[in-house]
Amino acid sequence: MSIDDGLVVATLTISLDGLVAGPNQTLENPLGEGGESLHAWMFEDPDSSQPVIDTILGVAAVIQGRNMFGPIRGEWPDDSWRGWWGEDPPYHSPVFVLTHYERDSLEMEGGTTFHFVTGGIEEAFARAREAAGPDGHISIAGGASTVRQALLAGVLDRLVLSVAPITLGAGERLFDGVTIGGEAPGGSGIALKPIDVLATPLATHITYEVVR
Repeated sequence: MSIDDGLVVATLTISLDGLVAGPNQTLENPLGEGGESLHAWMFEDPDSSQPVIDTILGVAAVIQGRNMFGPIRGEWPDDSWRGWWGEDPPYHSPVFVLTHYERDSLEMEGGTTFHFVTGGIEEAFARAREAAGPDGHISIAGGASTVRQALLAGVLDRLVLSVAPITLGAGERLFDGVTIGGEAPGGSGIALKPIDVLATPLATHITYEVVR
């Protein structure tokens, strides 16, 4: 499950009913109601899934959506919200946050700097590639909307889905508006080719290559 140089990879945990987050994201439930249970594999049995964890760490640049950065909606009221992760976020690389509202870059401890991008996924990808260099691994960190945008923009090379053996019933669906393996209206059809599977007690990790 190693990541080749220069690839753009999204790694997400998904429920059996196709959800990557629960409903009603709040400060108390950053992944929505029930969403934390998706990630039991990462915290309760990390050794079994170490190859997948390795694909998340050590990236050269990250792209993420505003909802993943925090629960604030609309205009930024001020600069007080600095992410979910404290003063030393886990990324240790530049992070490009998709948003409709301008905000100055936010430099954190440990090498993470959040840059707020208002020009959409194409601008975020261009800036991430410039920061990562031609051989740097770029992570599309989520959430679901950001991964869908990367798929439809044709910038995603691989999708790693960690399938948790639970259902959530409601929340954020990864593939809403995206047709897999077919030609959907507006050219939104994509196809995925499975290239690796790792089965563990708490999740089945499937690596897909995006077929273009």
